[in-house]
Amino acid sequence: HVQLVESGGGSVQAGGSLSLSCAASGYTVRPYCMGWFRQNPGKEREGIAAIDTGGSSTFYAESVKGRFTISQDSAKNTLYLQMSSLKPEDTAMYFCAAGWSPRCGGGWHVRSLYGYWGQGTQVTVS
Repeated sequence: HVQLVESGGGSVQAGGSLSLSCAASGYTVRPYCMGWFRQNPGKEREGIAAIDTGGSSTFYAESVKGRFTISQDSAKNTLYLQMSSLKPEDTAMYFCAAGWSPRCGGGWHVRSLYGYWGQGTQVTVS
């Protein structure tokens, strides 16, 4: 059974930084694509970043490009999201996700690409 556990959320002032982690376990075939999504009540879950776990290509939503960095430690099966220059509009529940579709590059932002999700960690800016 695949398990994804996020950590690192919390409250931070505008302009500050936070780093999120997602520990993955329980899979027999590594995910092709892992991503970070965020969601607020009444709004759609939006993809903000993803990484091709084999080639380490990264993908970002325009709203976070230049401020957020996605990375992985494949030896530790851990995904990271480094967030800086945080804005109040970054406030959301952040989820990590793992997908087994080979089309990470073309569909990284599509929720249905991902088969497993963490429970989320809340990030509140100011």
